[in-house]
Amino acid sequence: MSTMAETTTKSRRARRQFDEDFKAQAVRLVLDEGKTVPTVARDLDLTETALREWVHRARANRTRGRTGLTTAEREELAQLRKANRVLQEERDILKKALAFFAKSSR
Repeated sequence: MSTMAETTTKSRRARRQFDEDFKAQAVRLVLDEGKTVPTVARDLDLTETALREWVHRARANRTRGRTGLTTAEREELAQLRKANRVLQEERDILKKALAFFAKSSR
């Protein structure tokens, strides 16, 4: 009798890396040639989830963001989130310093 962990481990693929040209060609098959995501994924030995995400991003880039975030917008969002996190950490440090000095000045 197999456990859930064994089943999950056996069915999970090793993580693979694909270059941008390969992704663009796969997306072109779906968007320009009208093939379905499951068909292209099966033919190229990809997961449907990965291919769907590539297609979603390509559509957003092609429509300049009307159907989702473009690549540039995703990069900007990541940078803004990082900057926000740093600012929150700095604010928390300043709050603690203020509390420390307010307590010691009494």
